[in-house]
Amino acid sequence: MITTIRYWIFGVFFLFPSVVFAQEGFRVLRMSSSHTSFPDTGRVNGHLYDSVLYTAAEHYKDSSVMLIVPDHLKVGAAIDLVFWFHGWHNNIDTAVEFYGLTRQFIAAHRNAVFVLAETAKNAPDSYGGKLEQPGVFKGLVEDVMEELKKKGVVPRGAGPGNIVLAGHSGAFRVIAYIVQNGQVPVQEVMLFDALYSQVDKYMSWIRQDPRHHFVHWFTNHGGGTDVMSDTMMKELKDVPVDYALREEKLLKPEDIRNNRVLFVHSLREHNVIIGDPDDWQLLLENSWVLRL
Repeated sequence: MITTIRYWIFGVFFLFPSVVFAQEGFRVLRMSSSHTSFPDTGRVNGHLYDSVLYTAAEHYKDSSVMLIVPDHLKVGAAIDLVFWFHGWHNNIDTAVEFYGLTRQFIAAHRNAVFVLAETAKNAPDSYGGKLEQPGVFKGLVEDVMEELKKKGVVPRGAGPGNIVLAGHSGAFRVIAYIVQNGQVPVQEVMLFDALYSQVDKYMSWIRQDPRHHFVHWFTNHGGGTDVMSDTMMKELKDVPVDYALREEKLLKPEDIRNNRVLFVHSLREHNVIIGDPDDWQLLLENSWVLRL
């Protein structure tokens, strides 16, 4: 069946056909959690941006969580979890569709569950809501694990394994607060054109453990992510903490595997650096902690 999908992403409308096909290689579970971003008192009256009011009822009440469980998942005592947080004017369903996130995740064949938790829904807002508060992310991880147990995906005694946080654009803020306040160990952070601020939180997390792996894939079209990347690289040099900067066209898989802090500069546009070629899959395949 062919349908038309209309997306508003980073201030631009995209209109393209979408082929709806049977899902193969994975199953999708949906749940809600009181430990997602919203509802939250910080947006109880909505959010005014560029003279437009984004109401709480429409944009700040969805507590949905989508779980992508690969058919190839090998269940053990610990289950690795990969969290994705979307950017502005998006939601968990449009992000999966537009950026090909599930397709790339399954193709990477990592032994992990893919988790997408709703944040500000279809709104120009980076505020992470409750997930900015101490311990809320820990509650979300516990809720995800409980749902996987209830659905028979993992045994009752299983716990969370390695945790990877990833996201695009406005996701920078919620991810930064999670590595600071989440009260759960995070092993990797993968950002796509998403470093607008919060460098201090990322720097602190990087310095906590030499096994922490950080990648920022940035453009000159993200509204300041290139400048902030330069700022962070200067701070890393001052510490000092080793890092690498690579041009996208020259990037090799070993660059991801061999550098615990990596910046990848792309000449492409803000909304097309995640797929085609499939850079999300490339990062997953060369993760420091995710395995086949």
